[in-house]
Amino acid sequence: MECLIPRVVIAATKSGSGKTTIVTGLLAALRQKGVKVQPYKVGPDYIDPGYHKLASGQSSHNLDSWLMPMDTMVEVFAQSASKAEMAIIEGVMGLYDGGSKGISSTAEIAKSLNAPVVLVLDCKSMGASAAALALGFKMYDKDVKLAGVILNRLGSDNHERIIREAFDELGIPVVGAVRRDDSLVMPERHLGLLPVEENQEQEIINRMGAAMASQIDVDEIIRIGNNAGTMKLMESPGDEGKKKRVRVGVARDEAFSFYYPESIRVLEEKGAEIVEFSPLNDKELPVVDGLIFGGGFPEMFADKLSSNRSIINSVKNAAHDGMPIYAECGGFMFLSRAMEDFEGRVFPMCDILPCRVKMNSRLQMVGYVSAELQTDGILGKKGHVIKGHEFHFSTEDGEEDGGEARRAFEFTRSRNGDRYLGGYSKGNVLGSYLHMHFAGYPQAADSFIEKCFEFREKK
Repeated sequence: MECLIPRVVIAATKSGSGKTTIVTGLLAALRQKGVKVQPYKVGPDYIDPGYHKLASGQSSHNLDSWLMPMDTMVEVFAQSASKAEMAIIEGVMGLYDGGSKGISSTAEIAKSLNAPVVLVLDCKSMGASAAALALGFKMYDKDVKLAGVILNRLGSDNHERIIREAFDELGIPVVGAVRRDDSLVMPERHLGLLPVEENQEQEIINRMGAAMASQIDVDEIIRIGNNAGTMKLMESPGDEGKKKRVRVGVARDEAFSFYYPESIRVLEEKGAEIVEFSPLNDKELPVVDGLIFGGGFPEMFADKLSSNRSIINSVKNAAHDGMPIYAECGGFMFLSRAMEDFEGRVFPMCDILPCRVKMNSRLQMVGYVSAELQTDGILGKKGHVIKGHEFHFSTEDGEEDGGEARRAFEFTRSRNGDRYLGGYSKGNVLGSYLHMHFAGYPQAADSFIEKCFEFREKK
């Protein structure tokens, strides 16, 4: 089956080129023009999609060929973009950067979606060399459709003129020329941009929209998207239409905000009614049959989390009663015995899993991993392998508890093949630094929902 979805990939030559600011502003500008725009982010990012949603009014989906099979990724894109008038896809790092052998690079995703690419160039301290750089990116892989460039961080009209003249000689269209503007810089912390859960300032989004509308040829971006051509799609079997069998509590607040929208949708499709709650602010758990604690920034709220003994005791009682509880990264830290923050202060946590976590000044791990289950549990049988991602500054200090806790996974790093044990599985509780996508491994969703149903029936 073929379909026509207007679409454009906004890529860059490297990280830090300003593409998130440009994409966020472009989304706002398109929305202001009355275009129903659907945003996407290449790779396993959680924070940039939050700004996409703030600017576009639509949930942003992640496109990643490691976290899910390519056919599934294309299907996720097609289904979520089917009612949009334009799809804007923000790339990750540089155009050709990705995992081992370029897995899930922006270029790979662009080719899989048959989507044209507009390349953002950081032109600070650069003249005609910007054109040479773009030419190299164009020639490196001729299957990538380079449709134009956006010149970013220009210092003056003369700076722009010099670079435009160089591009005129190459015949590469310049579709935007953006001046340096420190007022459009978004706040950051150790994992990247400050999440929108803590930065709901719409004014900066509006300023980005106005800036991009005046400095980017938005109509040309629309034209490029409309001329993207058709996409080949596999016939979808459609939703299973299962009745809601269980209620699953999902922790969501400033401390826990890292969730893929499509991953949550898979749980709903499998029979889960999602009930959100806040470990920071709520005093007790909602009435549910299972719990999920996603990643986020619990280290920035360690004192408040530790002080909320009511919710901690509720989670501990739920674990003791056998409720299925799945925790990723920040959620794993919350289920540990204690958390040491950047200043060396130690805060007691849920004390469910036999480890302590410590924040470090340097990044400890970032990259794609394969995770082999070491025991039968809430995500499946021993030996099953789940593809995922790790990104954390903290480290776990495991402790033998003489009880039923076992290591959850044997991890294998995609880049170098290094193997190591990580996380813990204890009864119906499993936590680790793994970030996974239920669309990429729906068997884990099936297993988790089934465990929740068994717990419900025993109550």
